[in-house]
Amino acid sequence: MPFEWLAMRIGEERERRQREASVLERLPRGLEELHTHLATCVATYTEAFGAESAEIQFADGHIRVTVRGEKDGKWEPRAKIEISSVSNPPSFRVEREEGTQSIEVGVLPGNKLFYREGEEYLTMEELTRRILDRAFFPKLVE
Repeated sequence: MPFEWLAMRIGEERERRQREASVLERLPRGLEELHTHLATCVATYTEAFGAESAEIQFADGHIRVTVRGEKDGKWEPRAKIEISSVSNPPSFRVEREEGTQSIEVGVLPGNKLFYREGEEYLTMEELTRRILDRAFFPKLVE
């Protein structure tokens, strides 16, 4: 007869593994959804500042955003952002010149994702702002 604590811990571990598997299964679609929202932001930005001012690419499980500024009549890269999914812990890794940011990803009931940075839960609006704001508007103060 197993000890009660052991049976309880086995149950907890099974639930944890099921949650983790669910998140890992949902992570690639989550990255696609993030790409869709970021692409909308990039489109709005390029409408305001010109077609060459920014571009977004999604390939091989990575999102790449390049922001350009016009200098002496030429468009030159001003900022680059690369976003990828990471399985352990399930998250999005946001890489820029100034450093790396990790956004934890989890699954809510109804197969919806949540995003968290540290102890703060993020809406999609806040997530896109944290990813793009400094690249789009480096001279504006928060």
